[in-house]
Amino acid sequence: MTRKPGPARAPTGPFSPFGIAIVVGVVIVDRVAKQVAEASLPYDEPIPLLPILTLLRTYNTGIAFSFLAGLGSIALIVLTAAISGIVLLAWWRANERSRLAAAGYALIVGGALGNLIDRVAYGHVIDFLLLHLGDRSLFVFNLADAALTLGPAMLILVYLFRRPD
Repeated sequence: MTRKPGPARAPTGPFSPFGIAIVVGVVIVDRVAKQVAEASLPYDEPIPLLPILTLLRTYNTGIAFSFLAGLGSIALIVLTAAISGIVLLAWWRANERSRLAAAGYALIVGGALGNLIDRVAYGHVIDFLLLHLGDRSLFVFNLADAALTLGPAMLILVYLFRRPD
């Protein structure tokens, strides 16, 4: 007796092997990159890498673009944890089960956890990549921030171009 091939099994949500692998992968890559930056980059001394990218280790006590820097570590930890929980709930309840959607949600959760680890351990987030146009600095970020940017972009694509049910 042979089994009929069925549809490919789509990721089921935040606790699927696919989702967990991306979340854990983002956290590990982010942690390693930040440890390397801490160990090898002098604080606040730019090291040009590309015409638009410079290595620059700095600390961010706020969230994106140092927003809410005066709020305090505990409040930002609670805020980050709450937002992470909301994203996990949205992912768990999402009707869209494509790999792209799962990857988008996982990147957001992994990036949030990467920065949350910094906040808990150090009271700030370690940033080390400066994006700039000539002498004009755009922002300093880390790999968790990159995941936090790429994840929503992926979800926008998924939901914007989703086929009707």
